[in-house]
Amino acid sequence: MNKKTFLVLITAVSALGGLLFGYDTGVINGAQFYLSKHFDLDSVMKGWVVGSALLGCLMGAIAAGPLSIRFGRKHSLIISAILFSLSAFGSGLPSVFSESVSLLVFFRIIGGLGIGIASMNAPMYIAEIAPSDIRGKMVTYYQLAIVIGFFVVFLATYFIGNNLSEAENIEFGWKYMFWSELIPSCLFLILLFFVPKSPRWLALKGNDAAALVVLTKIHGADRANNEIEAIRKALKTNDTNNKVNYFSKLILGIIVIGTALSVLQQFTGINAVLYYGADIFEKALGFGKEDILAQQILLAFVNLIFTFVAMFTVDKFGRKPLLYIGSIGMIVGFLLLGIALQQQSVGFLSLLGVLIFIASFALSMGPVVWVLLSEMFPNKIRSVAMSVAVAAQWAANYVVSQSFPIVMDSELNNGTTWNGSLPYFIFITFIVIIMIVTYKYIPETKGKSLEEIEGFWKK
Repeated sequence: MNKKTFLVLITAVSALGGLLFGYDTGVINGAQFYLSKHFDLDSVMKGWVVGSALLGCLMGAIAAGPLSIRFGRKHSLIISAILFSLSAFGSGLPSVFSESVSLLVFFRIIGGLGIGIASMNAPMYIAEIAPSDIRGKMVTYYQLAIVIGFFVVFLATYFIGNNLSEAENIEFGWKYMFWSELIPSCLFLILLFFVPKSPRWLALKGNDAAALVVLTKIHGADRANNEIEAIRKALKTNDTNNKVNYFSKLILGIIVIGTALSVLQQFTGINAVLYYGADIFEKALGFGKEDILAQQILLAFVNLIFTFVAMFTVDKFGRKPLLYIGSIGMIVGFLLLGIALQQQSVGFLSLLGVLIFIASFALSMGPVVWVLLSEMFPNKIRSVAMSVAVAAQWAANYVVSQSFPIVMDSELNNGTTWNGSLPYFIFITFIVIIMIVTYKYIPETKGKSLEEIEGFWKK
């Protein structure tokens, strides 16, 4: 097997963590309508069942740092794959378990733990094995996998539900929707045993010989020797025998910048659009229930196509230019939607605004944030720093998902001044902040080795 094929294969395997991220997050959207009727859930309990996985995501992201340091990126991903499989099996509440909402929530939280662990370790693992000249493209496979996961689970739940009567879906169809995740989760678990450990984690643990073997398989002997020397030099400069002071001005500053970027990804409003897409199409855009399915497919398709665009431009244009282009596009999209709502003239322009926003996010903040988070932190603090940044992202996800419907239904938003447009102008404000943060604090990492990026912070 040649080096390029080997790199693509191990990247694809680790990116399956992203596919399961999208699949596990999306499966509840397809199943919740029927399981809510099965258990006769009120709105509060339905919200708890749907949102409980986010609690697990937060806890998983917090735990991901220590797991990654102690057991490595590969074994942390194996743990996440086991959690995904347990969640998929248990959420369907097989006959060996009692049918209770509490048990369902328990397994949804387990799935969230898997997402939290994978959402940190998968992009970090890819960044640590990828050559610097194509690292952005390789890490973007992770975001592409998330988008594909959303798309595949949407098709899977539709296929399952469409082949059963409503009564059958309420009785057992929702169980099949959860169990369908066992296919990708078990595949992920099996394939992970065939990928190597991260060479930079091996070097951090003092196992330079094993790190060199992995680097040689990926880069060839000459480049591998250069890589291992750069890693040794960076670790020696950092004096890894001393305990890291995470509250030092330099290290805390790096973590704060990465965490701010991670949180701002959620404050663009992307998950408000994805989680509440049906409500937006029906209430804000005036589409009937019969049109919502087609609109959701259109959203997923646009998201997928422009993630491909990002994949093939992130190493050519750079990270910061894509963030600027995407931010401008997101602002234009939400301006079209917001003004259409204010003028009470919903229709083609408002739909176009949503699609421009989705395309612009998929081109920029979706993949580029994962690329930057996986490469901007120094080797010595990467696990802990990414754990903090990803945990903060899941907390921000929860804040947005819980506050969006409250703002949407508020008297202020539905008054004559805003006419339902207020949330989108709030999101525009945060997108402007993204452009400022990018300009002032985010380094351009295109084409640089992880050790070269580390040197940026010491200037």
